[in-house]
Amino acid sequence: MKLPELDSISIDRIIEMAWEDRTPFEAIEIQFGLSEKEVIKLMRKEMKESSFKMWRKRVTKRKTKHLHERDFIAGRFKSQNQKT
Repeated sequence: MKLPELDSISIDRIIEMAWEDRTPFEAIEIQFGLSEKEVIKLMRKEMKESSFKMWRKRVTKRKTKHLHERDFIAGRFKSQNQKT
């Protein structure tokens, strides 16, 4: 799987969105065109190994990171940087 060419500002925003608990992977896909697997690959590439492992442990099976598993439609907070 090859990642698309992204500028540093986009990469930083994707990483920020991936760390946010209430930002689903679907929002990243809509805004940047990256699937969940591509986000994981980007995070692995851009982060230190220990930070990546901490992030993976944190988001694995987290209901808020997947729209179809959420118990709510919209979260309480929406970042002004988030388009969806």
